[in-house]
Amino acid sequence: MADDNDKPDKPTPDAPGVVIPPGEPGTPPPAAIPDAGEAAGADAEKAAMVEQAKSRVAAVKESLGEKAPAATAGAPPAAPGAPKAPVKKKEEGPKPSDASGNKLVKKLKAKFDGVVLEAVEFIGQVSIRVAPDRIVEICNFLRDDAEARFNYLSDLTCVHYPMQASQPLEVVYNLYSISSNERVRLKAAIAEGASIDSVAEVWPAANWMEREVYDLFGVNFRNHPDLRRILLPPDWVGHPLRKDYPLEFIENEWTKRHLPEMTDVQREQLDQRRAYGLEILSVPQERMMREILQSGKEVMPKDK
Repeated sequence: MADDNDKPDKPTPDAPGVVIPPGEPGTPPPAAIPDAGEAAGADAEKAAMVEQAKSRVAAVKESLGEKAPAATAGAPPAAPGAPKAPVKKKEEGPKPSDASGNKLVKKLKAKFDGVVLEAVEFIGQVSIRVAPDRIVEICNFLRDDAEARFNYLSDLTCVHYPMQASQPLEVVYNLYSISSNERVRLKAAIAEGASIDSVAEVWPAANWMEREVYDLFGVNFRNHPDLRRILLPPDWVGHPLRKDYPLEFIENEWTKRHLPEMTDVQREQLDQRRAYGLEILSVPQERMMREILQSGKEVMPKDK
């Protein structure tokens, strides 16, 4: 009698018609592995079948290309479909236009011969380039004229064009008429080291604006009541808003004069903090610089 615990014999891999289920442990017998010659022959047969399939596809494409013109020759023309929407061109932005015909420009040309050098209009804003030597006369006229009445100086700034060697500095006056709700921009270009008259007598608000331009751009304003730096220390070297001014931290005469000497280790730590973009004003030397500028007044207690 057979033992009840006996299990049925597993099918042998080489038995005919027997398939080993996936994951079943065991290795195929040597008889199931084809010879090297047979494997090479199977690869060659597979390559030949691929080439035949490619040939059939090429033949079908060629026959379709020949039948298409023949079929359309005798067939009635197909009904035209809906017309395609035209391709929308990219809209171009507004461009400056000549403002020689502007009423205010004509009035300035009639009043001051040869003073208006250029006039353009951009998005409803008129910009007039004038001769710098008569800027006070022009501003007085625009302020007192009954029709213009540009009685408010909204801004006075400067632009640095280092590529324009003859006149790299351009002083810009943004004027506003409160009564007529109109704006106009005056531009006056000057050479390096040249001066331009102050308009502080025309608009008192120009006092601090011209001091800021003097501080950050180095433009000298003649007849200014108090022309001195307004943001930087009086003995600071250079003008930070010029295009040729370095963006990174620099050592100049002011830092050498007012900051204490730093050891090589302290200098390396400071350079590393700046390189990693960490908070400035966080080392004793930089806190001392702030205290010098603020005359000892504590303005950032968190830096302690």
